[in-house]
Amino acid sequence: MSAPPGVASDESTPSGQPGPSPAHAAPRRGLSVVGVLGELLILAGALLGLYVVWELFYTDVQGDRAQREIVEELAWAEPDVVEGDVVTTDIETIPDDLKVTDEDPPEMAYPSYTETFATMMVPRWGDDYVRPISEGDSRRDVLDPLGIGHYPDTALPGELGNFAISGHRTTYGKPFKRVDELQEGDALVVQTEGIWAVYEVTGWEIVDPSAVEVVAPTPNQPGAGATGRFMTLTTCHPLYSAAERWIVYSELKYWAPTGHGIPSELTEVPA
Repeated sequence: MSAPPGVASDESTPSGQPGPSPAHAAPRRGLSVVGVLGELLILAGALLGLYVVWELFYTDVQGDRAQREIVEELAWAEPDVVEGDVVTTDIETIPDDLKVTDEDPPEMAYPSYTETFATMMVPRWGDDYVRPISEGDSRRDVLDPLGIGHYPDTALPGELGNFAISGHRTTYGKPFKRVDELQEGDALVVQTEGIWAVYEVTGWEIVDPSAVEVVAPTPNQPGAGATGRFMTLTTCHPLYSAAERWIVYSELKYWAPTGHGIPSELTEVPA
C-alpha cells in the first residue's frame, strides 16, 4: 500500500534493506580549503588592524602620559615650565651676567643607564612642551618607555662636544614629531638639576641610518675632535618609517646656573 502524498514510505525493498534515498536529496557539504584560507586571512587582517591601532594610538597616549609623569616627579624641574604657564605668567628670567658661553658648566656625574637627568623644552612646539631626557639610546629600555634618549659617550648639556639625543617621531609619545617645523635660530632649551643650557638651531638634513658621524664630537667631522658646544637631534624619517634619519644641528648660545629664573627664550613665541 502506497503512503499518502507528502508522507515518506517506510516500506523496505524485497531484500529487507532500506530503499534508495530520494533523487532530490542534497549532497553532504565538505570543508573548502579556499574558504578556510579566506577566513584565516580575514582574521589575520583584523588582528593586524588592531595591532596598528595599538601601535599608533594607544602607545602614543600611554607614552605621553608616562613622560609627563616622569617630568612631574623630578624635584628640580622648574614648576612654572612644567605647568606650561611661562608665556602668560610674569616670571623672573636669567640675568645676562649669569649667562656663560665659553666655559664648561660645573661637572656633573655621568648618568647611569636609563637615568632621567634632564628635561627639554622647545618654544616652537608650544610652552607646554616639556619632555624628559634619559641615558641610553635603546628603544626597548629608553625611547619607548621614557621618551628622549641620550647617546652614550656623547657630551652632557653645556659641555664641549656634541650633546646628542634621539626620540620617536611617531608612537610612544612622539617627542620629535614636529621636528620638521624647526627653523634656523630656534631655541632648544635643556634643564638639568644644576644648569640651563640654551642651544640655537643652525640647520638640518636627512641622512641614511648608517651616518653615525652626525653624533661625532663635532658633527660630520669624526676626526676633528670637539671644536665647539653642539647639540644634535636625531629621529626617523619619513613618518611611519625608519628608512632615513632627520637630523637637527644646533650650537650652544649660553648656559646658566639654575635658581635664578628661567631662560627668556621660554617666554617668547617664535614667529
